[in-house]
Amino acid sequence: MRNWFVISAVVLAAICAEPRAQAAAQSATVAPAATPNDYTDDKNWLCRPGRQDACAVDLTATVVAADGTMTPETWEAEPNAAIDCFYVYPTISTDQSQNSDMNPDAAEFNVVRQQFARFGSVCKQYAPLYRQVTLSGLRTIANGAPIESLARGIGYEDVRDAWNTYLRRDNKGRGVVLIGHSQGAMILTALMRNEIDGKPIQAQLVSAVLLGTTVQVPRGRDVGGSFNDIPLCRVESQIGCVVTYASFRSTMPPAVNTLFGKSGGDNLTAACTNPAALEGGSGSLHAYLSAVGRNITGTQAPKEWTAGKSVDTPWVSLPGLLSARCTTNDNASYLEITVNGIAEDPRIDNITGDVGTSPQTNGMWGLHLIDVNLGMGNLLDIVSMQSRAYSSRTRR
Repeated sequence: MRNWFVISAVVLAAICAEPRAQAAAQSATVAPAATPNDYTDDKNWLCRPGRQDACAVDLTATVVAADGTMTPETWEAEPNAAIDCFYVYPTISTDQSQNSDMNPDAAEFNVVRQQFARFGSVCKQYAPLYRQVTLSGLRTIANGAPIESLARGIGYEDVRDAWNTYLRRDNKGRGVVLIGHSQGAMILTALMRNEIDGKPIQAQLVSAVLLGTTVQVPRGRDVGGSFNDIPLCRVESQIGCVVTYASFRSTMPPAVNTLFGKSGGDNLTAACTNPAALEGGSGSLHAYLSAVGRNITGTQAPKEWTAGKSVDTPWVSLPGLLSARCTTNDNASYLEITVNGIAEDPRIDNITGDVGTSPQTNGMWGLHLIDVNLGMGNLLDIVSMQSRAYSSRTRR
């Protein structure tokens, strides 16, 4: 299962990172138009406010401190949140067709639990199902068969239709945060270019969290490139901006054949915004990780986070263990993740986001499997402050 995912995921990442691969896919034979989904039908949504659905899961965590102290942490949703969040999940479908069906499986429920459910504390949640390119469909690309670009075709059309239905049916003038990872972030980037950037609806964009992808900006600037009018976020209270990064271990930086963070030519570079220090420099990550080592692939193995002590909650938080900074080497711009263990710190590095098995981890695409988990607490803090700033602006 791991090898199958890795092969498919490498194909996905190559498409995400290489404009020429995207162009080739876009020029390929276009499949016949599919019947549009009816997004007024609630069954076509993984998450909607007021339901017991994919977002209604146990998010209790154990905070494991540097001295080994373990403290339970409760969590609850905020049903009266002032803003909305609209989420598009990454490539996780195990359907054997080129594009997934509209029947959610364990993979869809798992990725929502990993990446989106916790945002219920700061926003009302909307997560559409969509007919994404599956892991199996990515293998078709590897074999040279034509397929729609990941940012176009039926998957994009589904997300666009869900977005427009959300605006007509649910939004009612509220601010909204867009959240996506990998294929989902690619689709949201295209949606923002086509439907939001420079248009009236941009005034309602609280922020966009586009992770595990490459957003381009001109060197030395925060706006331009992928978007004409939507800048990068540089302070936590800034609204109408983008948070974006692709994470790599400090011990495994992007290699020459890296799949994320490459420059786009024409003086464009990959953007990086550190969720632990938007203004720049290094900061401490507030990660929320699966206590049993599960990530977006569903991989699960027993994990020990501190020697001799077990964790009995679904999630674990490890304050001070991980730090991050945006940096650049000869190959890419990226979020560098450092594990800060010291001799007196009993905590264990069981950060299960690498492709491959240590020490033979795949440096081509970093900690992609936990891009969102690594910065989850920081992202929640940012969105909370942005919500307050947006509400204050709206009142004025």
